[in-house]
Amino acid sequence: MLNQAVTITGTRTTGHRPHGDYTRLFSTYLAPFATDDATVVYLGGAKGIDSLALAWLAEATPAQLVVVVPGTLAQQPDAARSAVDRHRARIMQIIELRAAALNTEAYHARNRYMVDRSRMAIGFPHTGGAGSGTWQTLNYTAELGKPRLIVPV
Repeated sequence: MLNQAVTITGTRTTGHRPHGDYTRLFSTYLAPFATDDATVVYLGGAKGIDSLALAWLAEATPAQLVVVVPGTLAQQPDAARSAVDRHRARIMQIIELRAAALNTEAYHARNRYMVDRSRMAIGFPHTGGAGSGTWQTLNYTAELGKPRLIVPV
């Protein structure tokens, strides 16, 4: 088993803050958990926090990056596919779960897949939205008795 595995989850809505805010948040809250190449970071491959964190981690850390999508990469939004394409050389693995339909259950299954393979989750929820996928992921992490770090954005 690898030294450390972490799931990153967060809102798809990120336009309410300047890009530099996310860089500072990632430097503060992701950097301590991605210090070496024995660390595996699972990311959901969506737009928003997933894509921003992927880019930051690829450029600023030696961590091994794993992108997990509920269906196929081709089904992801343009912004998410573009982020993966830009950083493909730094992505250790792209896991396509090939869900029959991209619905809430498929996204929850993707979230559980990542958390089940991690020792902790770091979440960047947008204020409110307690029923969001981010909160579902963070709550699932807590149900398993794993630590979670919550950084509201």
